[in-house]
Amino acid sequence: MPASTATQWTDERSAAGKRNPWLIVGIISMATFMEVLDTSIANVSLTHIAGSLSASTDESTWVLTSYLVANAVVIPLSGWLSDVIGRKRYYMISVGLFGISSLCCGFAPNLAMLIAARIFQGMGGGGLAPSEQSILADTFPPEKRGQAFAAYGIVVVVGPVLGPTLGGWITDNFSWHWIFLINVPVSILSLFLVHFIVSEPEVLEKERRERWKGGLSVDYVGFILVVLGLGCLEITLDRGETDNWFASTFICSTAIISGTSLVGLIFWELNHKEPILDLRLLGNRNFAVTTTFMLTTGAVLFGTTAILPQMLQQVFGYDASTAGMAMTTGGLATLVAMVIVGRLAGKVDTRLLLIPALASQAAALWYMTGWNTQISFHDASMGRLISAAGLPFLFIPIQTAAYVGLKPESTNDASSILNVARNLGGSFGIAITQAALIERGQFHQSRIVETLSPLNPNYTEALSQAGPALGLSDPDGGMAVIYRQVQQQAEMLSYIDVFHGFMIFVLLVLPLGLLIRQGKSAGGHA
Repeated sequence: MPASTATQWTDERSAAGKRNPWLIVGIISMATFMEVLDTSIANVSLTHIAGSLSASTDESTWVLTSYLVANAVVIPLSGWLSDVIGRKRYYMISVGLFGISSLCCGFAPNLAMLIAARIFQGMGGGGLAPSEQSILADTFPPEKRGQAFAAYGIVVVVGPVLGPTLGGWITDNFSWHWIFLINVPVSILSLFLVHFIVSEPEVLEKERRERWKGGLSVDYVGFILVVLGLGCLEITLDRGETDNWFASTFICSTAIISGTSLVGLIFWELNHKEPILDLRLLGNRNFAVTTTFMLTTGAVLFGTTAILPQMLQQVFGYDASTAGMAMTTGGLATLVAMVIVGRLAGKVDTRLLLIPALASQAAALWYMTGWNTQISFHDASMGRLISAAGLPFLFIPIQTAAYVGLKPESTNDASSILNVARNLGGSFGIAITQAALIERGQFHQSRIVETLSPLNPNYTEALSQAGPALGLSDPDGGMAVIYRQVQQQAEMLSYIDVFHGFMIFVLLVLPLGLLIRQGKSAGGHA
């Protein structure tokens, strides 16, 4: 299937039927918010889950890993499954599976049952975003698609920000079980609305019947390679830091399996007549560049979202609620920016939105490199605000420009690849930042300790004053105070190093924005 051929947009593939297409955006956004919230809502509840189920903290992290692995495996298969099962039918199956699995998570009697339920929950959640983005791309004409993706994108960007705060509040005031049980009524309402309001276009049903009529050819080899490649990659990235990376035989094994499978997947899918993941779409320059930008956006969004609350709590001693409030400021900026970019997308050259947005991310990261252990709550909120305000100007133009030059029937596969890129970017961003924080923290601590010598008069004076200043009569009290200050300074310097690394990465990717084609509002299937 050539990826370069474009066709005139028509509403024959629209999921709105005779109804207002904006109603479709509201309906599918319900399940989206529920799914993206679940990628981060359980993080702050792991200690409670471990204690309740008599498990260790390390064992409880599989509650997160199992969901991410299942999610990563299903997303690239979603385009093919939508074509084979039917887009609306597959979407409802995904919502139903997510809701039933959430119910099982809430009532899980032990850790093994909870992890099993989370696997099925991840499988259901993985099918939502690709189907939803395909629905939006087919329901709205190119000139309105930016506004549609802006409305939809609010929940995609805001969900991970609110997840930790909402999860902590629910766990503290009710029980960790409710972070899963709240999904059940939302799933039921979503299924009801999708069944009665979202349409399955006749042209899609015709394509599906033709596929079955000619005999369904299942790419079993591609399926196995996707499962092994992306599944083992997600395990490697998520468990690497915990298991000491390549010092662990388990991590070495998953990394080798992943690398071998992904290389095999590329060669197999490019030469298969009916691939389960159509990698030939990346032969379209525009789609390849926007996929790269989606990978970057995922790394920046999830990477910074993970480490900023962590920094505020570890270095500055903020509690979870206060750290969450600092992040919420960025969420408000995102909401305002979404409205603006929704009106501009489709009317303004994509490059005029995308390149300044990347520059603003670099500026926000540069601002963060100037932080120290004396910054205020306002400083922390401002850094997050600058970063979050620019994210919609990345997310929406990428979603809008990605489909320029692709055939209408390629939207399912294109949506799957874009979501794979976003998730992989997030996994790489989180894994690399956590590894860098530990390594750079140890480096800076060793360098600082080198100066703490009895021959240094500043050190001996601080040692004699630190303990009594805090009312500590024990001679070792001063040493404990200084050591804590050393740790705090080393941790802060490690975070600054990570911000520097992110900034350089963004600046290196920025020039690729010049390669993106704008497309015409009345032209190709954007």
